[in-house]
Amino acid sequence: MKIGKATAPRSAICTSNEETIIVRGADLSRDLIGHINFGDYFFLLVTGRRADAATSAVLNATLVAIAEHGLVPSVQAARMTMAAAPDAMQGAVAAGLLGSGSVILGASETAGRLYLAIEKEADKHGGDLRAAARAVLTDMRARKLPIAGYGHPQHKSSDPRAVRLLEVSAQAGGGQRYVEIARLVEDIIPEVIGKPLRLNVSGAIPAVLLGVGFPVNALKGVPMLARTASLIAHLNEELEDPIGFALSYQATLEQEYTGSMPAPR
Repeated sequence: MKIGKATAPRSAICTSNEETIIVRGADLSRDLIGHINFGDYFFLLVTGRRADAATSAVLNATLVAIAEHGLVPSVQAARMTMAAAPDAMQGAVAAGLLGSGSVILGASETAGRLYLAIEKEADKHGGDLRAAARAVLTDMRARKLPIAGYGHPQHKSSDPRAVRLLEVSAQAGGGQRYVEIARLVEDIIPEVIGKPLRLNVSGAIPAVLLGVGFPVNALKGVPMLARTASLIAHLNEELEDPIGFALSYQATLEQEYTGSMPAPR
C-alpha cells in the first residue's frame, strides 16, 4: 500500500560507488576527512552548505555549551541503564536521548519557533519587534503555555552559558536579529507573567544559530548531538566507577510513599 507522495527513495546527502563516497557534493576521503572539523561537517550534512567563520564559531560553541551539566536526568537514565546492561552502550545512550522533549534538550527548538513567530508577528505591528513580542507572549500567557528558553532552577540571576554564547556570536560576526528578539522576550516577560525569567542556554542556542542560517527544523538535533558526547563520557566512567545502582538506591532512600497501607490484621 502506497503512503505519501514519493514513489522512489531519494536523498541529496550521500551516494557512493566502488571508488568513492560523495557527501553533499564533496569527495569524503579527498575533500572532507582531515580538512573539516566535526561541527562544520554537521552543518554541511544538515544544510548542504559549508560553514563560514561565524557559523563555525557559533555552532561549535553551542555544542560545547549544552553537552554537559552533571547528573541531569538524561545522564542518570543512561547510567542506570548501563548498570543494568553493561554490554549495551548503545541502549544506554538511547535511554539518555529518549528524554529529549519539550522540557529537557528539546526546548531549543521550541524557543527558536517562538523567535520566528515573533518575527512574523512583527509584520502586523509595522516591524515593531517589541510590540510583536508582547503580543505573542500575552497570547501564550492567556493559553497557559510555558515560555521555552527562559528561567533555570539553578542559574536564576543569569545562565553563564547563555551570556557567553551571545558574546561568541557578537565577536564572530553572527547575525544578531534573533539575539535582539531573545533579549526583548527577556525584557517583556516580567510585564506578562509578573516576574523575571532570564534567558537560559536553551534560548540562547536558537538565538545565535538562527542568526547564522541554521534551520529551525534541526535545532533539537544540536543539544541531542552534544549530549551524546557527554553520555558516552559518563558511560565510560560508569564502566570504570559505577554509580548506576547507587542512583536508584538514593531514589529509594528519598522516596516518600503516598499510597494507602493494608488494613491491620
